[in-house]
Amino acid sequence: MFFGKAGREGGVANERLKRLMEELGAAMNESLSESEQIAEVIAKIRAEGYDVFLVLNATIAIRKLEEEPVRQAVRTNDGVECRFNAQDIKFLKSMHISGH
Repeated sequence: MFFGKAGREGGVANERLKRLMEELGAAMNESLSESEQIAEVIAKIRAEGYDVFLVLNATIAIRKLEEEPVRQAVRTNDGVECRFNAQDIKFLKSMHISGH
């Protein structure tokens, strides 16, 4: 597992974050290994005479949450208010979603 800048604090690895990331990896592995749907498909492939090697790579990006001022607030038709900070707006624009 790789820990980039987000996993470091003051040049020293943030051990708590490192443990949490390892816990996340273990939870993901456990979810896959306990999935009945995945087991059924693997069994079907083996029944066809093939062996299965499942190798998955995951990129997990993290960033420290910081209080950001609300840049835009939108009220939906059913009265729900959605608040967006600059990062939210940038992400939505990258997905070609307009908040207007």
